[in-house]
Amino acid sequence: MDFTTLSKNLKKDFSHLTPIKVAVLGDSATQFLVQALRGTGYEFGFDLQVFEAEFNQIDRQILDPDSELYAFHAEVVLIFESTHKLLQKYNKKLNLTGFENLLGFADDTFAHTKQLISTLQSKTTAKIIFCNYTEEDDRVFGQYANKVEASFVYQLRKLNFLIQEFAAQTGNFYVCDVSTIQNTMGRETFWAPNVYTNTEMVVSIDALPCFAQSVLQIIAAFQGAFKKCVILDLDNTVWGGVIGDDGIDNIQIGQLGIGKAFTEFQYWLKKLQQRGIILAVCSKNTESIAKEPFEKHPDMVLKLTDIAVFVANWENKADNIRKIQKILNIGFDSMVFLDDNPFERNIVRENVPGITVPELPEDPALYLDYLYSLNLFETISYSGEDTQRTAQYQKEVERVVFQEAFTNEDDFLKSLNMVSDTKPFDNFTIPRVAQLSQRSNQFNLRTIRYTEDDVKRIAQSDNYFTLSFTLEDKFGDNGLICAIILEKRDAQALFIDTWFMSCRVLKRGVEAYVLNAIVDLAKANGYATVEGEYIPTPKNEMVRDHYKNLGFASKGSAWALDVNTYKNKNNYIAKK
Repeated sequence: MDFTTLSKNLKKDFSHLTPIKVAVLGDSATQFLVQALRGTGYEFGFDLQVFEAEFNQIDRQILDPDSELYAFHAEVVLIFESTHKLLQKYNKKLNLTGFENLLGFADDTFAHTKQLISTLQSKTTAKIIFCNYTEEDDRVFGQYANKVEASFVYQLRKLNFLIQEFAAQTGNFYVCDVSTIQNTMGRETFWAPNVYTNTEMVVSIDALPCFAQSVLQIIAAFQGAFKKCVILDLDNTVWGGVIGDDGIDNIQIGQLGIGKAFTEFQYWLKKLQQRGIILAVCSKNTESIAKEPFEKHPDMVLKLTDIAVFVANWENKADNIRKIQKILNIGFDSMVFLDDNPFERNIVRENVPGITVPELPEDPALYLDYLYSLNLFETISYSGEDTQRTAQYQKEVERVVFQEAFTNEDDFLKSLNMVSDTKPFDNFTIPRVAQLSQRSNQFNLRTIRYTEDDVKRIAQSDNYFTLSFTLEDKFGDNGLICAIILEKRDAQALFIDTWFMSCRVLKRGVEAYVLNAIVDLAKANGYATVEGEYIPTPKNEMVRDHYKNLGFASKGSAWALDVNTYKNKNNYIAKK
């Protein structure tokens, strides 16, 4: 999408979009960047309400406690410091001191940046997006600059690395990789010297849409807009050829010819799976034949153990995707469908609202570069438990098949032998609670997103009680499946600030088990009532009557439960 199209979006109706307050701080002109951000925000379903500081006022806005930045109460702060301005600082210091005193330029610059971020984080809970520095070579040393520590190239790359290291260790601080954007587009496209000379703009009009897209992808991740699943066609998508016609010996895969493209594609999918993205198969094939390469072909990177749900038959692919969705219990907007056949892609687009269906190139050698450019799998968190997600969903398929043998739901639930470990948040559960907060859309009563830093602060606060719940059964361990944050509003009432739960465990009595635990905690600490609130979103309609169904009484826009008259609800979950 070009800048003109994004600008036209600004004339559209934003009233139905989700409002997000974003502060933009830059050391150069940002007016057109703000327009691109707001126009791109419209495409993502967000009304970005922007405070734009005057250029080169980053330090003042952050260090002055009475600045307009803090009065604005931003939810997101975007900081963009340009390489061109960084080079100016480097040149001035070089002119005064010579090369021998520039060995610490990156360290000094980073120390100042770290001070700014620390100050900002002490005064606001806003999430910070910091743009790293684009590549720029002043050619003073030529390629020998890579061996000269005092050179600008060396110091620039060191600075980017220090920022990257800092981000890995710092909550609520995220890096927008502007350097990669320029490397992908080319410096000639990203940077327009003649425009900068007259306007102080360091990003060209042509590059602004891509820049804005990258920022919005991070903001969307803050809002829980994740892609969680890739659904794969097989023939001419995962391998070359048609397994039913060509046979296992003649499909194209491995290190010869076009087979290399499919092998590299599979390696990418494998990395996604190991990162926690669910892989599913939806293929028009006989199931036993479709599974044969996974089981027997020596060059297959993907194995059946990597696939959470495997559907191969001769039915309509849109119908099969609905079956997959029913098992996974995630939204269609969390799914990506990859198929080489334009006809099948169109069928799915037209019949499965919300699903993402990339227009794969005709040449399989171009699959990866095209998918890289889409950046479909943006995330703001990663935990070790992500690596277990495929196995958890495979167990869910087993549960679904097992349940079909029962006519009585209670008998099925009893037979699962469910147990739960219930405890306050700790260092082991905090990362997973934060991740579940970001990922949970359907079973999320108030849809307030918390980062790991936020969860840690709440867990350490005397103003809250916290509870985390795991769930195991005869088929395996579901891991952490529910989190509760209870705010101590007054001496009599506990307020359920947060109640979110994995949809994988719906209809197993977890809601009753959790409410029993909440009431037990309230009684033990002398509270008379537990209060809750439902804030509707386009995705959490399923919990609209959650509190009503659990016996809470309506209290204006909220719900209240009398602790003293409450009777524990029946369920088939035992304490671990």
